[in-house]
Amino acid sequence: MKLMYHLLFCMLMLQSCNGIAQKQEKPNPEDFEVQKSESEWKEILTNDQYYILRQAGTERPYTSPINFEEREGVFVCGGCNNPLYKSKNKYDAGCGWPSFDEAIEGSIVISYDYKLGYKRDEALCAKCGSHLGHIFNDGPKNTTGIRHCINGAALQFVSEEDFKSANNEQ
Repeated sequence: MKLMYHLLFCMLMLQSCNGIAQKQEKPNPEDFEVQKSESEWKEILTNDQYYILRQAGTERPYTSPINFEEREGVFVCGGCNNPLYKSKNKYDAGCGWPSFDEAIEGSIVISYDYKLGYKRDEALCAKCGSHLGHIFNDGPKNTTGIRHCINGAALQFVSEEDFKSANNEQ
């Protein structure tokens, strides 16, 4: 019985990864604008952020305060403050991680990994190359149909007012 559930889980996971465009090989770390040594990253990131952003780790589901963030604003990369997602694109996918149906144009790079034994689309920050999470094609059908399943520790929230102020927007 356990084997049957395991096979069913694997089939569902494989199905959720099909049909996503823009797949590419692993980018070269030197291609990113923000360059830091591992010791520099360790100095500026918390242990959880370092594990997720720089070692492609995953936080436990349902543990991130970002899951409950409902204010208007922007979610930025926890490593370099690159704007990644607008609050209007956040939704509750019921998966335990912050989910978005769309990233800010040009803010992420889609790569892939095989950590679970099959190819998954991996979201990386386009500015510093940090691991954010994974992208699946089981998102809301009334918008993009895509789910960006992102680790909350990979993000920081900036209110709309603070974001506009920091970017000299009116």
